[in-house]
Amino acid sequence: MLGRLLAEWGETPAGCRGETPAGCLFLLPLWHPVLVAEQIGTLAAIAKGRFIMQCGLGYGEARFAAMGRLFEEALDIVRRLLAGETVSSSRRFHVAEASLAPRPAEPVEVWIGASAPPAIDRAARLAEGWIASPGLTPAEARAQADLHRECCAAYGRQPTAIALRRDIYVAQSSSEVQAVLQQAVSRGYRGIPAEALVAGSVDEVAEQFRSLEELGYTDILVRHFSNDQPKVLGSLQRLAAVRAALA
Repeated sequence: MLGRLLAEWGETPAGCRGETPAGCLFLLPLWHPVLVAEQIGTLAAIAKGRFIMQCGLGYGEARFAAMGRLFEEALDIVRRLLAGETVSSSRRFHVAEASLAPRPAEPVEVWIGASAPPAIDRAARLAEGWIASPGLTPAEARAQADLHRECCAAYGRQPTAIALRRDIYVAQSSSEVQAVLQQAVSRGYRGIPAEALVAGSVDEVAEQFRSLEELGYTDILVRHFSNDQPKVLGSLQRLAAVRAALA
């Protein structure tokens, strides 16, 4: 699907997240790195602009403790393959003289999703960008953005992106906002607190995005929290007006 979309996409940056049971990022310890590199390399070769690979470790203390080294091993192999190297490895992932074709003409950016302090530090050390968790309250979002900038400074690195995902709804009216938001919150929406959701009119959503910029975030990744398809399409259409207001 993304390959087909890229034919219409132009030079605007494009990105890819792996589809997994957990839902969002390429959970690198659970994928074979040669497969990931092949998929990313093919899409990045099709793309006319810069291409972004979004990846993560997983969620939960047990995964954080068990899979950090596997994540770094997999990312190292993926990057070397994308750079045109012939790679062999006899560690957790067994690779024998693997190489990649097609290969992207430009380097692929890596954005790492991370929420635990060691993972935020890893993102600062290894990635061009960091993606914060969608469930962060504004206070937590500020604290984690500050921590990431401190880690980047310690490594002498300047991130391309400090990104935050927000689940949103751009409404036609205030009454519609409250009805859609209440429906989502009453069902315990994905365990995300109500104050971490973004909802309102075009102007209100734009203002909430500006407040996230003031916390230090450069990019907002969005998902619509309504499951009503016509409402989602309407919200998506109005999101274009939000983007225009921010520009």
